[in-house]
Amino acid sequence: MGHIGDRLGPPGSNGRCTIMIRVAIADDHPLVRDGIAAILTRDEEIEVVLEASSGPELVGLLARHSPDVVLCDLRMPGGDGVEAIRAIRSGRTGPEHVTVKILVLTTYDTDHDIRSALAAGADGYLLKDAPRAELTRAVHDLAAGRPVLSPAALRALSSPDAAAERLTPREIAVVNELARGGTNRTAAARMHVSETTFKTHLAHIYTKLGVSDRAAAVRVAYEKGWI
Repeated sequence: MGHIGDRLGPPGSNGRCTIMIRVAIADDHPLVRDGIAAILTRDEEIEVVLEASSGPELVGLLARHSPDVVLCDLRMPGGDGVEAIRAIRSGRTGPEHVTVKILVLTTYDTDHDIRSALAAGADGYLLKDAPRAELTRAVHDLAAGRPVLSPAALRALSSPDAAAERLTPREIAVVNELARGGTNRTAAARMHVSETTFKTHLAHIYTKLGVSDRAAAVRVAYEKGWI
């Protein structure tokens, strides 16, 4: 992803240099790309380093860029977003991109679209009618390793599955809190447990699912229909 020194932005309002979050945008509508870029770059910690008009173009350009977060539409002429996500996760764009955070930003909210995107490896799913502040917050959350899902996505993926027996009811509740986003402390508060207890549940979930972070745990849970 590049050296920290290469990602230092100009001094912010507090007089200190900020570490930039590098963002790539893939959408087939130029006006939409311009609008997204305009919203994000109002934040002094976000830099748009790449714009693409299709999935294949995104995959091709990633070889020359190292974004921290990729925003990708689902359906684009010349190649859709799901195929681009699969290509990135497979290492086709380079091993350094396998773990890049990917946010699907689209108008499509069917169960099939959501499940396909998350199964392909997306870390988040947000609709284009989301408030501007929510989009900016989503980029920060993903860069910090926190999953991002719209209310519509959460509702679409709420059906239980028999495979959920692998996790206890309490652990399933914890995974649901992960999907809602926020810090461990805020999630623990919503569950009325201590942060230490919440972290213990997390450790058990990570072990059972064979993952090492929150985003991966949520992604596996969605793939298996546990949320």
